[in-house]
Amino acid sequence: MSDRPIEDSVRTILSAIGEDPERPGLEDTPSRVKRMLDEMTAGYAIDPDEVLNNAIFPVDYSEMVVVKDIPFHSLCEHHILPFAGIAAVAYIPNERVIGLSKIPRVVDMFARRLQIQERFTQQVAEFLMERLDPKGVGVVVEATHLCASMRGVRKPGMVMTTSAVLGLFRRSDKTRAELFSHLERPSPGAR
Repeated sequence: MSDRPIEDSVRTILSAIGEDPERPGLEDTPSRVKRMLDEMTAGYAIDPDEVLNNAIFPVDYSEMVVVKDIPFHSLCEHHILPFAGIAAVAYIPNERVIGLSKIPRVVDMFARRLQIQERFTQQVAEFLMERLDPKGVGVVVEATHLCASMRGVRKPGMVMTTSAVLGLFRRSDKTRAELFSHLERPSPGAR
């Protein structure tokens, strides 16, 4: 067995589609694909405690915190094609807040795995609910999927929206409505 299974597999795929994996332009493709996969699936190797890095702080604040327009890229587990978009994460603190930079890092940790958008959205919400112990968490993800725009149904520009609401966001229509009103506002850079 080779100690380079990804590169060998890419060469096999290139040959199977009628290409010469040794021709100029393709000769380095197997190693490029391996590096790309290592980068795009780095979330499997990330230690969640290192992502948080003890950045949970006691604070007397109990109003909604919303971080939106968090860009991400992931790979669809069905076709290993990219999907990309933005995530919004909200929580209602329970005497503890998380450092601002940690929320995009949590999004990236779960995005950098083979995913489906529904599971990705739920994983971010459940992780923050478990680690932060807030009164509630809401996550909304909007993305375009190359598996739907390049192949299959071939509908470029189609956007999929998923949400996961836990705790107070699930129990209170008013709290959930407040979250969605924040998401409707244009971001400062878009004004």
